[in-house]
Amino acid sequence: MDIRFLESLIAVSELGSIVATARAQGLTPAAVSQRIQVLERDLGLRLLDRQANAALPTPACRDLLPAMRQLVTQARALEQAAKPSEAAGPLKLGAISTVLTALLPDILEHMPKRAPKVELRITPGSSAQLYEALLAGDLDAALLVEPPFDLPDSLEAQVLRREPLCLLAPPACREKALARIFEDLPLLAYDPQSWGGAIAQRYLRDHGLKPVVLCELDALEAISALVARRAGAALVPDWPELQGASPLPDGAQYGRTVSLVTPRTSPRAANLQALRDVIEGCRRAGCTFLSGAPR
Repeated sequence: MDIRFLESLIAVSELGSIVATARAQGLTPAAVSQRIQVLERDLGLRLLDRQANAALPTPACRDLLPAMRQLVTQARALEQAAKPSEAAGPLKLGAISTVLTALLPDILEHMPKRAPKVELRITPGSSAQLYEALLAGDLDAALLVEPPFDLPDSLEAQVLRREPLCLLAPPACREKALARIFEDLPLLAYDPQSWGGAIAQRYLRDHGLKPVVLCELDALEAISALVARRAGAALVPDWPELQGASPLPDGAQYGRTVSLVTPRTSPRAANLQALRDVIEGCRRAGCTFLSGAPR
């Protein structure tokens, strides 16, 4: 049984369309249909309900999909084990929102040139979510805020960027003392349950500030937009696309660190090295996100 045929069937079941699958896999719709027909003949089952503009898995197909996905995963792992030095196959990469819009476009642009056989699969999420997925083996690597605790021996971190805490407030308020600003405006709180937000919360506590909290958000882009609408003020890390922020005198002491976190040993070692090479190339090319990265 050809693993590529299984990949096409899995893609059709996920995308709901032979045409969309053909486009995603660089094939013709006729070629995808032929692959499915071969599988149906080999298994003696009808695998798809074909409709005018859609193709949906039959109940029998849905029952077989978990085993098919496992076969594909095992086959690709076997190929990687046979050629451990070749970067090829899937690379599951998690990324927090500020990385998605800053560094990730550069990675997506340059990875095909450095490792054309690597298939990047991106998972967005909070740092805590991505960390748990990494521990569970659901991700090969993650671009996240370093946790407020030591990493286990099974993981290692490469620091990419350090972001000091800064003040985000409407222009008319920026020259006021911080305590006065929060007397006049509510706090748009960077969610204290998030790792980055916990740092901002610690700053407020250490400086004896108890502002009225308008809302708590784990979305720096949304906080920035609300401040621009004069809804309040915020303490946020100096992320790459932030505009109109003012530095805090001791903001560096309350900064967050964004890192690439990976397993120390991985069957995707060649893929991970390709990712590191691409990130280093972005740094040398002057990528804004990596402008403050350690060498």
